[in-house]
Amino acid sequence: VQLQASGGGLVQAGGSLRLSCAASGFTLGYYHIGWFRQAPGKEREGVSCVASSGSTVYYVEDVKGRFAISRDDTKNTVYLQMNSLKPEDTAVYYCSALAQSEDGPVNYWGQGTLVTVSS
Repeated sequence: VQLQASGGGLVQAGGSLRLSCAASGFTLGYYHIGWFRQAPGKEREGVSCVASSGSTVYYVEDVKGRFAISRDDTKNTVYLQMNSLKPEDTAVYYCSALAQSEDGPVNYWGQGTLVTVSS
């Protein structure tokens, strides 16, 4: 069972990146997916999430209109399209999958991918 986040890199302010979160060993379509980020010296914060149904999405205020979360259950992958990037978006980005089971919540985390936005 693994979540693999990828797509980070170095980009200039105003640029774009698309992060991917690929699952192996389980079916991502049954899970709610969240993207989180942790900037140097700061706590991890939620950025965006999408329900397992795909019908409900959420964005933290300062990425609204710039980031878009989507899921392709045929590829067992969730994406975070990030446009108009700002230096303050610099962080390690993590994806997380959450579902309820008979034994309680099941939560998986990816290893993180670094996004660096230069001014």
